[in-house]
Amino acid sequence: MEYKDIKTFEELLNLKYGDKGTPTRNDFHSKAKAFYICEMLKEERKKVNMTQTQLAELADMKKEVISRIENGKVDVQLSTFLRVIEGLGLQLKLVSIK
Repeated sequence: MEYKDIKTFEELLNLKYGDKGTPTRNDFHSKAKAFYICEMLKEERKKVNMTQTQLAELADMKKEVISRIENGKVDVQLSTFLRVIEGLGLQLKLVSIK
């Protein structure tokens, strides 16, 4: 299949990243989810009118780390992620997807 023959988003993903369940496709989905979470953090920070510097102070880290997280330039450890969301006044809630 070529790009000109694509009719659905699923077909595009299959062409570009392989079928569901393949390592390449799984990697794409992991990175896409990470990007989405980073965007959510940025939006939450902006919602409370907080600068990256202010969030960094509350989370006890450097402003550059906040910037890298928000721009998806770093794979965040869970402990770092928790410090950021707590600095934003948020908490992590796990829910079953099944």
